[in-house]
Amino acid sequence: MSLLAQAPTWEALQTAGTDPVADVATIGSLTTLITNVIRAIVAFSGVVLFVMLLVGGMSFLFSGGDQKKLEKAKGTLTAAFMGLLILVGSFLILKFIQTFTGVNITTFSILN
Repeated sequence: MSLLAQAPTWEALQTAGTDPVADVATIGSLTTLITNVIRAIVAFSGVVLFVMLLVGGMSFLFSGGDQKKLEKAKGTLTAAFMGLLILVGSFLILKFIQTFTGVNITTFSILN
């Protein structure tokens, strides 16, 4: 089954989607969906990390000597770095398990 954007010719584009058996969702569709959701969550985590570092850094710079603002900025930066450590640490743990057992656990797949 090819997507409409991947059709090599105009004829292939016109006949795409006419085979009812090829257009039925399969268990392979679930694999793709879960993989895309996991990638989106990881990308979103990276964006949140960047924003937290940016906000914490700006709050730190513009605290103006106010101890409450300074402590809040330090808390934001600490939380951002803890999140980074959790993300990197979990990935490294998964890679260690993969190396130790030989099972590819960082790639999602459903056994047939």
